[in-house]
Amino acid sequence: MGCDGGTIPKRDELVRTKKKPEQKDKAADLVAKWKHCALSQERLVEPIMACELGKLYNRESALEFLLDRSKFECAQSFDHLRALKDLKKLELTVNRGYEGRLAEKGDSYIDMQKSGYICPVVGLEMNGKYKFCFSWKCGCVVSERALKEVKTDVCHKCGKPFAPEDIVLMNAAEEDYDEMKTKMEARRLKAKMEKKAKKAEKHKVETTSQAAEGEASSSKRVRIVEPAKVESGSSKLTNGLKNPRTKVTNGKVEEKAAKAKSIQEDPTASKAFKSLFTSSDRARNQPKAHWVTFNPMYY
Repeated sequence: MGCDGGTIPKRDELVRTKKKPEQKDKAADLVAKWKHCALSQERLVEPIMACELGKLYNRESALEFLLDRSKFECAQSFDHLRALKDLKKLELTVNRGYEGRLAEKGDSYIDMQKSGYICPVVGLEMNGKYKFCFSWKCGCVVSERALKEVKTDVCHKCGKPFAPEDIVLMNAAEEDYDEMKTKMEARRLKAKMEKKAKKAEKHKVETTSQAAEGEASSSKRVRIVEPAKVESGSSKLTNGLKNPRTKVTNGKVEEKAAKAKSIQEDPTASKAFKSLFTSSDRARNQPKAHWVTFNPMYY
């Protein structure tokens, strides 16, 4: 059957050849990477975040992923996202010539490579055709061509200094992915060591300050007040004064018994009234221990 009428079969009709693997559309792949979130596949909206491997995320999707990973089927591919500190907000330059998403018409040409962001140095559009990168220090986005043509150690956009290991390629290709992963591990190890050193330095300063305070308190002089010398024959209770009823005021000794002596000299006072005071002759003639013990003036 067939092959009549002079038809000549071709080789692909007679021999079954191995089919080539299906290839994805490069343009569609670039649009998915550069205009959609890597987690939720939703269209990117500001603020746009990026990880240390260069993937792009919506802020809301990233926060939802960090709170509950079970909602995302692709959670195993994003194990490097541990906390919000592993994400950096991108500082993008808006393309003023971009008109945004217009209504699609059947007879019109739709340019899928048109991007809403450009490089602030050379003006290349951030659509995936050219390599773009950002500094992990500040998050400013520029093209790789700008870094090669204008070599500097400060950011082209904000002027903040950076090191070569701080540069992160956005949506890195397979050949650059391993390099980005190595930089990420080195950066995290460096941050961990700096945090540990800072903590040790803080502990050292606190210990030194405590030791200095201890030395200062021990070196303070203690003022010792020597007791007044007691004359021979005087009692300790009288503080070296002959009369126990005297007091010292402004360096002068005032006799409290002056009033009693004036009573003894008063001619109008009776002997019975005068005998009540220690300045009387009767009280002076009595033994010292006797009148000190029983004198009513002390009670």
